[in-house]
Amino acid sequence: MTRTETPAPGHTADTPALRLMNLALHGLFFALLGVLAVRGVLDGGLGAAGLATAALLAAGYAAGGVVERIRTTRRWAGLWLAAVVLVWIALTMVHPEFCYLAFPLHFVCLHLLPTRRAVLAVAALTAVVVAAQAGTEGGLTTAKVLGPVAGAAVALLTAYGYAALYRESRERQRLIDDLVRTRDELAASQREAGRLAERQRLAREIHDTLAQGLSSIVLLARAADAALPGDPQAAAGRIREVGRTASDNLAEARRFVHALTPPALDDTTLTEALRRLAGGARADFHLDGEPYPLPVEAEVALLRLTQEALANAVRHARAERIAVTLAYLDDEVTLDVFDDGVGFDPHAPADGDRRTFGLHGMRERIAALGGGLTVESAPGEGTAVAAALPLRAAVLAEAGAR
Repeated sequence: MTRTETPAPGHTADTPALRLMNLALHGLFFALLGVLAVRGVLDGGLGAAGLATAALLAAGYAAGGVVERIRTTRRWAGLWLAAVVLVWIALTMVHPEFCYLAFPLHFVCLHLLPTRRAVLAVAALTAVVVAAQAGTEGGLTTAKVLGPVAGAAVALLTAYGYAALYRESRERQRLIDDLVRTRDELAASQREAGRLAERQRLAREIHDTLAQGLSSIVLLARAADAALPGDPQAAAGRIREVGRTASDNLAEARRFVHALTPPALDDTTLTEALRRLAGGARADFHLDGEPYPLPVEAEVALLRLTQEALANAVRHARAERIAVTLAYLDDEVTLDVFDDGVGFDPHAPADGDRRTFGLHGMRERIAALGGGLTVESAPGEGTAVAAALPLRAAVLAEAGAR
């Protein structure tokens, strides 16, 4: 990148407008070179040597957009520019009509070189044009001097306007990146706050029920042990109380599990739950492999993902065909939801779109279990949502939950 903060020839600019301006610059060079070469051939003024030099100039200029070193290394880019300018000077001094190529070369110098060197290079190119014009019929006139000078001035003003536009686009992109990063940080802090609140709620519930019940069981067991062997009846009574307390705590534990498990998974398997969801959305359901038990967190994640993907397909995609595929493999479980709806751009900013927001949450949920979620879509080409949960990661997630 040069001090004028504009991309060198062959480099890709950051915005469509800047890329279009670069293409226009290069197109102008080749268009002028082609017109001048054809004109020279038709007039008979451009011989074989001149035509070969023009072809060499075209090939050298084109190398700036093809050779990787020229496109990425400042030193090689400078050598490339020097070679192009030398070939152009040789061609212009013999055939002055090629002096029109100085105008696009002005922009190349201004884009590639630091500010001071770029201005000196433009002045040198203008001097070459004036010297070439001095050798034409009629000699050097005021018009032949003012024309090249005016062209150089226009190139300078246009190039620095272009540089200002580039700087503005970079600054705008930086602000957008800052906003996106701040939004992500805010969302992460909100999710963390939600996790902490849920953790505190469960801690209070466990302390008020399970922990107190377990403490009672410990005390009753000690009392039963102290009553033995002198008072077997008292010990038996304490043991019966231990059983009742343990039963009550078991009921509390089941209530916790029931509260954390979606109703759709009550007394049913994940396969049947997904089959019912697919039927409710008029989607085709396919099962591959032999089902085997999964951790509750994994089943809940796959169920929620299916609900989100089907809701998006029905509400937003206006799909005519939806397919849900659950596959039990040797080392992982996969879930694929495909629809032939209107599709969307998954890389575009969410802008409040519930589809992208919901899928972002599901991607985090699947990632928390050690799996991966991919979304493939394009406007007019439908949407495919694919999740994969490795069995080892799912087992570790269940162990961590315990």
